[in-house]
Amino acid sequence: MWKNKKVSVILPTYNEKDSIKEVIEGFFDTGYVDEVVVVNNNASRGTEERVWKTKAVQVFEKKQGYGHAIQRGFKEASGDLLVLSEPDGTFEPKDILKLLAYSDSFDAVWGTRTNIALISRGANMNMPMRLANVIVAKIIQFLFDTSRLTDVGCTYKLFKTKVIATIQDQFSIGTQHFGPELMILTILNGFSFVEIPVSYYKRVGISSVTGSKRKTVILCFKMLHIIVSYFIVSIVKKPKR
Repeated sequence: MWKNKKVSVILPTYNEKDSIKEVIEGFFDTGYVDEVVVVNNNASRGTEERVWKTKAVQVFEKKQGYGHAIQRGFKEASGDLLVLSEPDGTFEPKDILKLLAYSDSFDAVWGTRTNIALISRGANMNMPMRLANVIVAKIIQFLFDTSRLTDVGCTYKLFKTKVIATIQDQFSIGTQHFGPELMILTILNGFSFVEIPVSYYKRVGISSVTGSKRKTVILCFKMLHIIVSYFIVSIVKKPKR
């Protein structure tokens, strides 16, 4: 609970069997989290059993993809404040306090992993990865003339329920490049947001996307495509003065 607001954490899972139980318990241990919703997106064998050993609510989403999992989590979560994170050990559960503190003033609070001082040794955020995230984030910032952005791929985000209630019918992407769409729709619908630095650690296990340089590059181009597409549509729909 945060100032009489129920806090729900949404964790999509696919290949995080070895870390998910500890992450769930870490969020509950903060004392602010009322509900953890785990979206089992055809996860690796053994994940289901580990989640059932915790207080988390587990739901199953058969449509494969990060976007499908997050959207299912939004539908299942019952909190006033909805927090997205990863169950792979890359994020610090106690950093949720940073997001909650800024939620008093903003409709959405987004983490950034690009602050070198908060990147742990071994984390998948070397100079090329930081540069790629900053460049794509800056493209969003300048195309949509919005607040400072430095990270397009950080999952650790908070949304007030009114944001998701407004934009959820506009979602069109179910795979890994859903992140930029979520950000852009928040911006286009006029909601306030702020980006804050969060700690970033070495992942437990191998990522199905960023563990491959080829898949990472493809994902980057998909993100750019969706950003430019939304920009063109926003220009076409912009009312003439």
